[in-house]
Amino acid sequence: MARLKTTDANDTIDHFRASEDYDPTAQLAGITAPLLTINSADDFVNPPELPMMRALIGKVAKGKFVLVQVSDETRGHGTHSRPQVFGPYLADLLRALPTP
Repeated sequence: MARLKTTDANDTIDHFRASEDYDPTAQLAGITAPLLTINSADDFVNPPELPMMRALIGKVAKGKFVLVQVSDETRGHGTHSRPQVFGPYLADLLRALPTP
């Protein structure tokens, strides 16, 4: 909350506007590293009804999309900061990486 005292509302608007027309679609095929995307079904910022992730993850050679079902552990868009929810998927990804 302390940050709100020093945050300029115009900067916040600029941050959101900067992503309005961002479209990485043309670069997805160039991603060669394993890519894991996770969303929770109760995410109100990136709702699962938006078809982009499911449609576009196939353009990433080693891409995987996980939709976490709503539970007592999910917190909408805030689920991204709950490792007890995404941790097992991340652990699976890390275990599957080649050992250097």
